[in-house]
Amino acid sequence: MKLNQEQREIEALLENDELSLTKPSKKLLGNLRSAAEKTFRKDRRINIRLSERDMAGIQRVAAAKGIPYQSLISGLIHQYVEGDLIHKS
Repeated sequence: MKLNQEQREIEALLENDELSLTKPSKKLLGNLRSAAEKTFRKDRRINIRLSERDMAGIQRVAAAKGIPYQSLISGLIHQYVEGDLIHKS
C-alpha cells in the first residue's frame, strides 16, 4: 500500500519512538460506536428500476467483490452523497 506524506511522517515518528499509541477512553469508544451505528443503520427502503444490462453488471461486480449487490448499490450511493466518487474525464 502506498502511503501519503502524512502517513509516512506518522510511520517515521512511530519507528523512532517519538510517538506512542494510547488506549482510547471509554467516552471516545462510546462516541465512535454511536457514530458507527448511525452511519450503518439501514432504515429506509427504496425501489428503483434498472436496465437488465446495468443490473447484470452490478451483480457481476458485487460477486467479484464477494458482497451482495444491494450492499454494493448502497455503498455507491453513500460514496456519491459523501462526495467520495471521482468523475473520470
